[in-house]
Amino acid sequence: MTGRPQARAWIVWGAAVLAYTLAVLQRSSLGVMGLTAAAHFHATAGIVATFMMLQLAVYALAQLPAGLLLDRLGPRVVITLGAVLMTAGQLIIALTSDPGLAILARILVGAGDACTFSSAIRVIPAWFPARQVPMLTQLTGLIGQIGQIGSTVGLVTLVGTRGWRTTYLVAAAAGVVGILTSALLLRDAPAGSRDQRASASVRQLPREVLAVIRNPATGVGFWAHWSTNLGGVVYSMMWGMPYLTRAEGRSTATASGLMTFYIIASAVSGPVAARLTQRHPLRRTTLVVGMVGLAVVPWIAVLGWPGRAPLWLLATLSAGLGLCLPGGAIGFDVLRTSHPARRLGTATGIAIMGGFTASLILIQVIGLVLDRLCPGGAYTLSAFRWAMSIQLIFFAVGVWGLLDSGRRMRAMMAASGTVVPPWREAIARHRGGRDG
Repeated sequence: MTGRPQARAWIVWGAAVLAYTLAVLQRSSLGVMGLTAAAHFHATAGIVATFMMLQLAVYALAQLPAGLLLDRLGPRVVITLGAVLMTAGQLIIALTSDPGLAILARILVGAGDACTFSSAIRVIPAWFPARQVPMLTQLTGLIGQIGQIGSTVGLVTLVGTRGWRTTYLVAAAAGVVGILTSALLLRDAPAGSRDQRASASVRQLPREVLAVIRNPATGVGFWAHWSTNLGGVVYSMMWGMPYLTRAEGRSTATASGLMTFYIIASAVSGPVAARLTQRHPLRRTTLVVGMVGLAVVPWIAVLGWPGRAPLWLLATLSAGLGLCLPGGAIGFDVLRTSHPARRLGTATGIAIMGGFTASLILIQVIGLVLDRLCPGGAYTLSAFRWAMSIQLIFFAVGVWGLLDSGRRMRAMMAASGTVVPPWREAIARHRGGRDG
């Protein structure tokens, strides 16, 4: 990394990782409260679940405007703005018991959260050599999940001992730490680097967005995130626990253990996926398809098992979903090597929309199917299996989109004379080679 101070680069990356970790804490801070939140807002558990679905919907829809802001203003400003929005949302949650204000609060948290991850990984290629980017991107997502532990363990314990207001004031204080850290320590690029922010006028923005969408690399990123994230999000954030406890008859403790196994598998998979991305930059699309298979095959086995699935098979399912999850970051790597820096935030935002759009639709569809098959909430194993099998359609759509986008990307690269033969992967790896 000639001419770039190593220590400064690690400080900037550390500040970005901290910002993302705190964003994950804020994102998950309400969902982990369950019945406590329902009691605080004098609402049903279904209403509290609606808060979470709205927050995720805002997160997905805000990715494009957040990406546009990132391309124009840079990571430092956008991450700081996101921390301000999330802190404001947590302050509202701390000080109100009105469900209407709680909805506003979760909208603010969702919008602030949308500003963070794509901005955090944007600083990496500016400060580090290309060979380190895939690993650091995976590590950013992996370390950020400490925020989930902070809410699941820290905030849940705090609300039981200190009460609702104190807990969310602490969460808001963590947000203030994020604001100060981002404003004081983050820098978009090393001093003297060429400014790579977008300079298009507001009137030119639709043209810029269309240019990003039409690039088949954006399709690769979108469908990679769709295919690898939908299973994990649906499993960990909504239907995994009900399926394991109500359909498969497992205890809450066993189901929690399976969820933990899912997180561990994801943590193991991330660095491995990053290393494979580094070694085989021309095979990134194939790698993503293989990772999707690690989730699909166990689901087919579980759904087709006569009677309740054995514990080892459910553990295999949890592991497969976790191993699949980091595939979305491989899509981000394709975007990095296929888009100019001034459009990378927009492209990344569009890609992130893929997984969360698929997950939100799927969560709702599964709920509708269960309500249809089990009026009154008397859920059966058969009904759950029919509902959960809808995932296979979404997986198939994602893989089809990924392969089609990869084919169009290879055709575009061939037309421009930039296709590198497979036997030159080692050379391409050191030159930031592109994928099809």
